[in-house]
Amino acid sequence: MGDSTLAGQFFDAAIGLLRRVRDEESGHIAAAGAAVAGAVASGGRLFAFGAGHSSLAAQDVVYRAGGLAVMNLLAVPGAVGVDVTPATLGSALERVDGLAAAVLDASPARAGDVLFVVSLSGRNALPVEMASHARALGLTVVGVTSVAYAKETTSRHRSGTFLKDHCDVVLDSKIAVGDAELALEGVAAPFGPASTVVTSALMQAVMAAAAQELVGRGVEPPLLRSGNVDGGHEWNTRVMDEYADRIFYRR
Repeated sequence: MGDSTLAGQFFDAAIGLLRRVRDEESGHIAAAGAAVAGAVASGGRLFAFGAGHSSLAAQDVVYRAGGLAVMNLLAVPGAVGVDVTPATLGSALERVDGLAAAVLDASPARAGDVLFVVSLSGRNALPVEMASHARALGLTVVGVTSVAYAKETTSRHRSGTFLKDHCDVVLDSKIAVGDAELALEGVAAPFGPASTVVTSALMQAVMAAAAQELVGRGVEPPLLRSGNVDGGHEWNTRVMDEYADRIFYRR
């Protein structure tokens, strides 16, 4: 029996979503992992992008212990998290046409690389254009989104399309429209968003699949270790030096 408290109910909801994506998205996770492994093995680079709170899952796989050293954050100024004032400016920037193309064209991303585009709704101009322009440049695009939004909302991009329409692989987070798992009598708004938990888990699952695929190809995954364990700094320095041409957050 689940916990009757709201805190317990949130855990139950999050665990249920995690089980669902594990069972229903396993094929897509494997495909994304294979794309990552293929890029790493062939000299390609990895990038992750997300706007607003979706950037949290993108940042979660960049420069971290247990993560692939060659994963880079593709940041759009003003749209990464809530690092601007007012915070609502970030939401406004997600709807600006042309911004994604400008950022991509100025980035080191090139054909053969892999780009993760994380957007819960996938309906705003920024993620839609980021994915479509990246594919036009020859990148492999992995979209991490909730497909429910494409069924229950309208696109804010002039094409009428969603992020999922411009991806080589789509990872569906299964998050319901509104991203709120809890409700309480006397509280007008639903609450308890689980998208960050689930989306971050999806990203880490793909990295695990990629590591397994690389080992199967006879390639040692370029993983970082914790800098807080003995020898961790030395290990990371060696890996970063070996893959320096594919790491852009160190420059």
